Amino acid sequence: MYAPDRDTAMKELKVFREQYEPKHPKAVASLTSHADGLLRFLDYPAEHWLHLRTTNPIESGFGTVKARTKKTRGSGSRRAGLAMASKLIQAAEQRWRRVNAPQLVAGVLAGVDFKDGARLGHASPDQPEPSIKATREVAA
Repeated sequence: MYAPDRDTAMKELKVFREQYEPKHPKAVASLTSHADGLLRFLDYPAEHWLHLRTTNPIESGFGTVKARTKKTRGSGSRRAGLAMASKLIQAAEQRWRRVNAPQLVAGVLAGVDFKDGARLGHASPDQPEPSIKATREVAA
């Protein structure tokens, strides 16, 4: 997970397999068969790896809502519950960590290729770095 490139990660996975397969064959088989998915973060900018390797980002975002609804023992009506959850999420949003290198997000959304965290190729004068505006056009 903390390997600097795919080759190093695959070597570490081989060491992991040799060390743990005798005791935990099913777990090792599951992890090794899904290695491409587990190492997919290497296909994005290295600056974004911290965010991509984060565990359970959805649950942590709703942790505030979950804790508050348990304390209040329900919210009354459905409408009141949705209003409370919305306001709690808006308040929690202020404490969320911002993405590293936000200028690279436009390139990722536009389909710029990265290998081991580095951009493949380089921009030529007739093919500039995608902008936020271009990204919005691609998304639409």
